[in-house]
Amino acid sequence: MKLRALAVIALLAITTPTSAQRRPTTTIAITGATVRPGNGPPIENATVIVRGDRIDAVGAGLAAPAGATVIDATGAVITPGFVATMTALGLEEIELERAARDTGPEDDDADAIRAAFSAADGYNPLSTLIPVARLGGITSVTSVPEGGLVPGTSAWADLLGPSSTVSTDAVLTPQLALHVSLNDEGIDAAGGARSSAITRLRELLDDARLYARQRAAFDRGDFRDTDVSRLDLERVGEALAGRIPVVIRVSRAIDVVRTIALAREYGLRIVLAGVEEGWMVAPQIAAANVPVIVQAMTNLPERFSRLHARYDNAALLSRAGVRVMLMSPGAWDARNLRQEAGNAIAWGMDPDAALAAVTSLPAEVFGMREHGVIAAGRRANLVVWSGDPFETTSAPTHVIVAGQDVPLRSRQTLLLERYRSLDAVPRGWTGTVARDRSE
Repeated sequence: MKLRALAVIALLAITTPTSAQRRPTTTIAITGATVRPGNGPPIENATVIVRGDRIDAVGAGLAAPAGATVIDATGAVITPGFVATMTALGLEEIELERAARDTGPEDDDADAIRAAFSAADGYNPLSTLIPVARLGGITSVTSVPEGGLVPGTSAWADLLGPSSTVSTDAVLTPQLALHVSLNDEGIDAAGGARSSAITRLRELLDDARLYARQRAAFDRGDFRDTDVSRLDLERVGEALAGRIPVVIRVSRAIDVVRTIALAREYGLRIVLAGVEEGWMVAPQIAAANVPVIVQAMTNLPERFSRLHARYDNAALLSRAGVRVMLMSPGAWDARNLRQEAGNAIAWGMDPDAALAAVTSLPAEVFGMREHGVIAAGRRANLVVWSGDPFETTSAPTHVIVAGQDVPLRSRQTLLLERYRSLDAVPRGWTGTVARDRSE
């Protein structure tokens, strides 16, 4: 019996690949840079030592360990890897192609409430948009479902490199936050009126609260009528219990105030997203200690719900004491996150607050405390920049994800190299044959 057990253990050891087997442990020393840690003052002429997927040490004058791969970053800037929140990265490849979108069901009869819908189940670590995002300094994303009043649950994923993409390792937290839309999309799904959306949301919260107390009655079929599934109720119950936050998309100033009151009534831990008119009620948001996610470059009155949108929204909220995160929604647009931060700075946001808005603050708000800061023991997600990361003339020279120096390549850069010199590619690729036929 003991021999059989030992044989099984040995077989598992051979056939089950571990993270260490998939990603060999390496030591990297990045020297001579200015480190902007994400939660404090910069460190000049610093060295960052990475062992495996962790930061081993940070400081000025540190010696590179023997055998380490040394990156000379003299004159460069090192930041934590950026976190792209509220993105469809990994769920959407081509926005206008239904077959390339896994952000949510899009049938006309799709449920308005689908809390159990999990972005993690559709996340594709082989998306061609992931290398593009890494070229923008992004190493982590919150991949978010879309559609309806309650689109579902987001996931936190690290943008791992090519050696480890075909696995589920990239998704670190599959049930990150529950998402609710009290913008036009959610209002339309609830019948076309804000009151209808709030009513349905209250009903869902009440049903989930009752379900938590009467699970046995639900299983027996002795439960009041509800138009949501057991899995939906369980997921909402996690939010009611405070185990996961609720991210609520909202724009109008008065809707922001109402949403805060609703969250207080039900004991929800909320994050407000969008918040285009947030500057008008910044003191109320700060007093409620509710973090927000805003898009810095939204200043047009595209809808009646955001007539008072303005460029300095992020700056005004931050000055009022609100914890502000920045986003660049969509999938392709995720790469522009640093431009969102740069524009927020141009319109008055403190540069350190802008850096925290795309690094340490998302990690803190969503409970990913190993991310977002350059410090010993933290996850080694780092970006080495040629200059100020929020200047468009700067670019990453190294992107390190989970301790791996990831190649700075994408489909677009590969095409550039392939066609940089037409003389270097086969005749069929130059278009010469087509020209000969026309002649």
